[in-house]
Amino acid sequence: MKKKSRDLEKTYPVAEFAAKLRRLADALENGKRFIITIAGERISVPSRATFNVEHEREGKNEEIEFQIKWTNKN
Repeated sequence: MKKKSRDLEKTYPVAEFAAKLRRLADALENGKRFIITIAGERISVPSRATFNVEHEREGKNEEIEFQIKWTNKN
C-alpha cells in the first residue's frame, strides 16, 4: 500500500514533547525502532535512520529542528 505524501507540523505541550524525546533516546541507545503517532498516523522509525540537528536564524527569530530521516525498504 502506497502512503500519501504528507507535510505537517504539530505542536506539543512541553511535558509531552519531553516524554517523546525520552522514548526516542531510549530507542536510540538500545538500537531499536522508535514508534510515534503524529496527527493520528503511527510512524515506525527504523534504527538505521540518520539523525541531524538544524539551526536557522532570520532576524530576531531562531529555530532548531531535530530531524530523523530514512528511506522505506518497500
